This record gives sequence, structure tokens and C-alpha cells, in this order.
Amino acid sequence: MIRLSCHGAAKQVTGSCHLLQTDHARVLVDCGMFQGGRELSEENAEEFGFDPASIDVLLLTHAHLDHCGRIPLLVKRGFRGRIVCTAATRELARLVLADAAGLQEEEAHRAQRHPWRHEALAQPLYTLADAFHSMDFFDASVSYGQRMGVAPGVHATFHDAGHILGSASILLEVDDADTRRSIYFSGDIGNPGRPLLRDPQAPGSTPDYVVMETTYGDRDHRGWQESVDELVQAVGDTHARGGNVIIPTFALERAQEVLYALAWGVEAGRLPRHLTVFLDSPMAISATEIFLRYPACLRPEFAGRLHGKDPLSLPGLRMTRDTAESMAINTIRGGAVIMAGSGMCSGGRVRHHLRHNLANESASVVFVGFAAQGTLARRIIDGAKAVRLFDEQVEVRARVHTINGFSAHAGRSELLEWLQACGRPRRVFLVHGDLDSAMQGFAELLERHGVPHQIPGAGEPILLR
Repeated sequence: MIRLSCHGAAKQVTGSCHLLQTDHARVLVDCGMFQGGRELSEENAEEFGFDPASIDVLLLTHAHLDHCGRIPLLVKRGFRGRIVCTAATRELARLVLADAAGLQEEEAHRAQRHPWRHEALAQPLYTLADAFHSMDFFDASVSYGQRMGVAPGVHATFHDAGHILGSASILLEVDDADTRRSIYFSGDIGNPGRPLLRDPQAPGSTPDYVVMETTYGDRDHRGWQESVDELVQAVGDTHARGGNVIIPTFALERAQEVLYALAWGVEAGRLPRHLTVFLDSPMAISATEIFLRYPACLRPEFAGRLHGKDPLSLPGLRMTRDTAESMAINTIRGGAVIMAGSGMCSGGRVRHHLRHNLANESASVVFVGFAAQGTLARRIIDGAKAVRLFDEQVEVRARVHTINGFSAHAGRSELLEWLQACGRPRRVFLVHGDLDSAMQGFAELLERHGVPHQIPGAGEPILLR
């Protein structure tokens, strides 16, 4: 008997975590962190809905926090199996988990100093030591297209998802007694036609079932060049006004794509040659170094350029790892592009830069990625007149731009094309999307195309017959 249950990203966007059970094996796909408001943050500390010690293997699709962020907690609570992923995913996950642990420890210390506050848990979900301990369980020997046994009666094949470096969609082939079934877990599906990464790959055969993300299931993105033009225009206009540009940046993929776009703008003569650009994110800096070490994961045209000039370099680029250097940026009143994490403004250095620039009418804030409900980024995007930063009310006078063409997720049309490339599965399970908009919108699209589908609830047991 083969059973599926979703213990995260079920009727919501974040916290991807899916359990496949047979009479002989228990396989977990992803173990991500819930992101958004305080209620979701507290949900991370709750029970998983299964016994971590009973899991034979964890298959990790990619290194974004909402897919890997609770792995140290899983290990802390008893998991002792393998964590199978690509080599690039392992390197990036180490960065992401260490950063998450550090932020949690800082928030816990802050909460302990101010017990009247409710912005953080008094104890971190896990410490830096826990994060590094969890890395001992990683097995990064898998390659794209390689079929491998991962548990009794279960084989897995990783396919390039084209989402971030090392990302994968995972095909599971399960033999259980007289039942044979294949289940394709999409992970996060990349936005095809991008200059850096290869396009998402199809599984090569029709799976019986598909577990599919729907982050942008209700809308399409702008084209790449149109989005680059919009970014360059926003930066150029802000520079002419004498203000700073703040770009809340996800360290993995988004930072590299934005650098590539800015470099294009400089080379095309549309931005000043010595435009001052700060990459103020130690994690993004390290991720960029990792990025350039994996040419096999990149689009061949882009990888070929790595043998010559660095395609992500800018004459005025400054990479700031040191905290003192980051603080010094806030003395600059205009003419700088400041890229800093986190992308949803839920933590990190970008909050300091927003504090110093949001009230400046000459400044701009440019959002280039997804912002979950309940995050500071979402409040600014939705038109908040003022926001609270470090116990201070800050007016929003800066110009706010949202450029969704930089998204690492496929849009509605690309999601449908990806699914059609999978053939005609028996049923598609929709996960990882806002229920009322993206998920329901994509469900309606599948209904029109006659595709059997289901939106599972959290922990709901599903028998795969």
C-alpha cells in the first residue's frame, strides 16, 4: 500500500514537506520552513506530523529555506537517514541553514532581553551547531538523470528543475507488493528561457501521479528582456534623482541574475559605467562563488563566458561581508544600488537599509521576487504608508517597483507546459501556492483541460492505488 501525505505547503505557499510511505519504506521529500507572519514562524516549532526517527531517507529538491529550513530540527528530533541531493544543493544548503541558525539565535537573544516582545521565540528552533551537525547526513553523490535506489523498493531519478543552482524535480518509482507506481515531485519549477540556468526538464516518461507547485498558478510573468529594461530604467531614474536604490535580494539565483542584468545595463550604456553597486550579503557573495563553480548546471552559452570575463562583474561592484562595511553604506545618501537580504525583508541587512531610505522621496525600493503574505516586503508592495522597523515607525515615501519577471518560478503558462510534458498522469496534487488565488486559479485551468487534480490538506492521507 502506497500512501502520500503533505506536511507543509498544503493549501499554503511555504514549508514544503511530503511523505511517501509503503509497507517497507518511508521517504520524505523536502523539509522546509514556514515563512510569513508570526503564526507561521511558531508553526515551525510544532510537531512534524510524523516521527522523524522513522524516516529512511530525505530527498531534497533544492536549497531554498522553505524547502530545506527545518532539516536541522528534523535531525535534532531523531532523523538518522541520508539526505540525498545534488552537489550544488548541498553547498548552498550549508549556507542557507547556517544563516538561518544565526538569525534564529539572534532573535532568541533579543526576545530573552525583552520578554514583553513576541517577535521571536525565546529559544531558537536550532543552533548553528545543529545546522552543521545536520550536514553530516547529506549525500550529494546524485547526478541528473541517474536512477538510484534510495529505500527498500524505491528508486529516485533527479531531473534539472531549472529553478536555482542544483535544483531538481524528483521521480520516485515505487514497488510495493503487487503495486508499482511512479510519483513525480516537481519541487519548484524554474522559469524557462533565462540566461543563466538551463530550462526545466521533463521526466522522460508519464508518471502515475504528480505533486506540483503552484506558486504562480494564477498569472504569467513579464518577459526577461522587458524585466531587465524595467530594472535598468528604475535604477537610471533613481540615480538621476540622486537617490539610492534598495533591492531586497534572495541570495540564491536572484542576486546573480540582478548582477547580470545590471552588468548588461552598464555594457549597453544605459547605466553609468562606474555605478556604485553594493552586494551587501555574505550569503549572496558566497552563493555567487559557488554559482561559478558549477558550469555544468548553467546554460551552455552563459557557462562558456566563464572562461573569459566574469559575466557577473561590474566596474563599481563592492562586495561587503563585514558588518562595519555594511553599516557604513547607510552614510551614503544617493547614487548607490544596494542589494541585501532577505528578499522578503523578514530579516537581514536589508531592514537597516530600508530604515535609512524608505522615507526618502528620491530613493527607490525594487522588489524582484516573491513576497509571502505577512512579510514586510508584502506590506510595502501592497502600499503601506508606514512600516515598523526596529521599534520605529518609518514612512514609506520612496518609489516602490515590483518586477515579477525576475522570478525563479515558472508562471501559469509555463506550469501548464511543464505538466503537459509529463503526459497524462492519473492525478495531479497541487501544493506550494496561495490557496485562494494561485492554487485555485491553476485548479480551474486544469479543470478546463480535463486533468484530474486534488488540493490536499495538511497531513491528509492519500492512498495511491
